[in-house]
Amino acid sequence: MKFKALLPWLPLFAALFLGNTLQAQLIPKCQDGKGYSYNPVTGALIPTGEKCANSVTSAVPFLRIAPDARGGGMGDVGIATSTDPNGMHYNQSKLAFADKDLAVSATYTPWMRNLGLQDVYLAYLAAYKRLDDLQTIGASLRYFSLGDIEFTDENGGSLGQGRPNEFEVALAYSRKLSKKFAAAVGAKFIYSNLATGQIVEGNEIRPGVAGGADLSLTYRTPMKLTRAGGEFTFGAAVSNLGSKITYTRSANRDYIPTNLGLGFAWKFNLDDHNTLTFTTDLNKLLVPTPRPDIDEDGDGIPDYKQYSSIRGIFVSFSDAPGGFSEELKEINIGAGAEYWYDNQFAVRAGYFYEHYSKGNRKYFSVGLGVKYNVFGINFSYLVPTTNQRNPLDNTLRFSLLFDLAAIEGQ
Repeated sequence: MKFKALLPWLPLFAALFLGNTLQAQLIPKCQDGKGYSYNPVTGALIPTGEKCANSVTSAVPFLRIAPDARGGGMGDVGIATSTDPNGMHYNQSKLAFADKDLAVSATYTPWMRNLGLQDVYLAYLAAYKRLDDLQTIGASLRYFSLGDIEFTDENGGSLGQGRPNEFEVALAYSRKLSKKFAAAVGAKFIYSNLATGQIVEGNEIRPGVAGGADLSLTYRTPMKLTRAGGEFTFGAAVSNLGSKITYTRSANRDYIPTNLGLGFAWKFNLDDHNTLTFTTDLNKLLVPTPRPDIDEDGDGIPDYKQYSSIRGIFVSFSDAPGGFSEELKEINIGAGAEYWYDNQFAVRAGYFYEHYSKGNRKYFSVGLGVKYNVFGINFSYLVPTTNQRNPLDNTLRFSLLFDLAAIEGQ
């Protein structure tokens, strides 16, 4: 009798049980910057009312860190600014417009100094040499030190200490194709040593090695922006075109940060001693948007990670779950201004914006520059505008520039 009495309630019990089961199987999902719970049984998307992140990621992200204090003082821009050796990072074709025969720049950037770390930093050395009025060659070395790290196992036991580091060596050839137009091609070697010798899930960690290439264009033309004249510059650069990278013998490799950058600059000559430049850069990683929920071949590796480097570039323009509107959110914007007095003293300011669902980096930056004879020095300082922590929060970085051709002529 007791069982019969329960019969009318069984559908309710079953519904409650299945509801709890399905609720436990709901999968967090991000679409167009908004959070949803995805029910794999019914296919329903249930809004959670929360913002979510779906940022585009890659290996060796140190390749995309703005390495110099001049660009750092203007919101990390530099694709269309006037030529200096740091064009090796932003836009190598700018080097063809160099007004000096030989120049070198060295930059030191403390990393996460606000957390009390003293041995984590980025060092960047760049130089160019004009071969003639049309041709220029350039070279750069980028070194990123992650400091001393103690490795531990899953139980917290010590596995010894290491000093992870990464570096990039790059060479470039730039040539003027006309008085206003230049193009460049570059090649680079990338080495990433993060945990060599350690064993993770049965796989021995090895240094990651990759090769890459850069392609860039610059168009520069005089314009009558003021009575004293002016100049407009447009630059385009695709950087880090190359192989994928892995730290084990696994065939599952990661993308390097292939990037498309467009830059615009308007230089106003206010008079014979004062100039003012406004510039902006647009950057988009040419790396597939993460879609961990799509694994059509069932091998446990999401499909977006299995594209070739070249296919990944083309896919990156149309693969965001939120469609075209989300693709636009993957574009980072930097804008800045630079004032020079008598080409000897500079004041800079800028702003960098990244959508909250793609990393949420937003900050102001300010900078100063001084040139004296054959020597120049630049400073920059980053001021965050959100609660999102930045490794460069409240950090002073500086660059040194040397006009070596002028030294030789003395």
